[in-house]
Amino acid sequence: MSSVARFWRKIPQRYNLVGTRCATCGRYFFPPRNLCPDCRRAGKIVEHRFAGTGTVVTYTVIRTASEQFEQMTPYVLAVVQLDEGPRFTAQLVCRPEEARIGLRVRPVFRRISADGESGVIHYGTKFAPGTP
Repeated sequence: MSSVARFWRKIPQRYNLVGTRCATCGRYFFPPRNLCPDCRRAGKIVEHRFAGTGTVVTYTVIRTASEQFEQMTPYVLAVVQLDEGPRFTAQLVCRPEEARIGLRVRPVFRRISADGESGVIHYGTKFAPGTP
C-alpha cells in the first residue's frame, strides 16, 4: 500500500479493516473499541484484522445523490455483516440488479470521493460480489 499517502495509511480501519476483539469473550468490534461492553474492565482488547468477507444483510439503491456522489448514481449501499460478526454500511461495487440479501461479498480497495476538481482523492474499502 505504499501508493497511499502516509497520513491516510495511519487510519488502519479505513484501508485494512482493522478492528478489535475481546480476548476474554471472543466478541469482535468494528470500528475498534477500547472496552468490551460485556466484559468491561475484565476484558482484554486486542487488535484484529478482519478477513473482509461477509454477507449482505440489507441494501438500497441510491438513484439521487448529493453533488459529490451524483456521478456514481445509481449505486448500491448495503449493510454488510462480516464473517466475524460486526455489521457496517458500505458501498457495493456491482450493478443494482446484482444486489440481493444474502449475497456473499469480498473487500475491494476503491476511490471513495475527491475534494473538488484538483483536490485530495479519498480511497477506502468497498465490497464486490464473490469470495477471494
